[in-house]
Amino acid sequence: MKEQSKIWMNGKLVPYKNAKVHVLTHALHYSTAIFEGIRCYNTPRGPMIFRLPEHVDRLFKSAKMYSMKMPYSKKEISGGIIKTVKASKLKECYIRPIAYYGHGVMGLTPTPNKVQVAIACWEWNLGESSAGKVRGARCKVSSWLRIDSRSQPMQAKAASNYANAALARVEALRDGYDEAIMLNYHGKVSEGSAENIFIVNKGEISTPPLSAGILDGITRDSVIKIARSEGFTVIERDIDREDLYVADEVFMTGTAAEVKSVTEIDNVAVGDGKLGEVTRKLQDAFFVASRGKDERYLEWFTLI
Repeated sequence: MKEQSKIWMNGKLVPYKNAKVHVLTHALHYSTAIFEGIRCYNTPRGPMIFRLPEHVDRLFKSAKMYSMKMPYSKKEISGGIIKTVKASKLKECYIRPIAYYGHGVMGLTPTPNKVQVAIACWEWNLGESSAGKVRGARCKVSSWLRIDSRSQPMQAKAASNYANAALARVEALRDGYDEAIMLNYHGKVSEGSAENIFIVNKGEISTPPLSAGILDGITRDSVIKIARSEGFTVIERDIDREDLYVADEVFMTGTAAEVKSVTEIDNVAVGDGKLGEVTRKLQDAFFVASRGKDERYLEWFTLI
């Protein structure tokens, strides 16, 4: 990761090297943090942030589910994100706002500590998500189950949820795969370690519902809207593990991944083992839409 000039911390832009937290920060010990992943794209109108209001809304919903009192308004956080991207001078970047309990009182209860907020951005490297773009991703069904809302709120984009996801990702990489696919406690397909998942059969697209323990992905929502506008039928339903093996196509979506093809699961080829026609069409359509080149979706952008 290249150093950027400034990071927004608690209302002020500070030099990259000065953006530090105390070693006794509560979130470091107890994972009491929520965050977002947002993209800024270089469009014909200049750098624009993709679906900023939706990301900020989700950040605040995550905070509410964790009884975290945000010290800034949605308008202030949105403004901080814009200021951070401007200060970076990057035309395209990945943006990470994070709210977390700071240091002061140690112990499990986080609320005696002040909520801190930081916003950083960095240049996105395709190498981090090339599997599924340049070539089809090879996935494995993880031995780790996706935790669900009986344990903690899965609709929150919380750091604690990603400890579970990291176990699945590391296992998949260690076993020679690109990504993990996680099942929930009912044995149904949930999502990837950091992406939502879709299957295609006879041109019809299916994806797990929110009740499967998935994050309500903003890229997921975008792709569903794009797919329907392109004439595809999209159904939210429970998906079994076996459905993955017999699907014509499988693809994943996420802020970092965008739309990535899955061509192999547990050493079983998906379809003919090549990028599918529906996946390719949605990859292309999302690329055009996210770069501000489709007039139908310009309302999704915030100009820098």
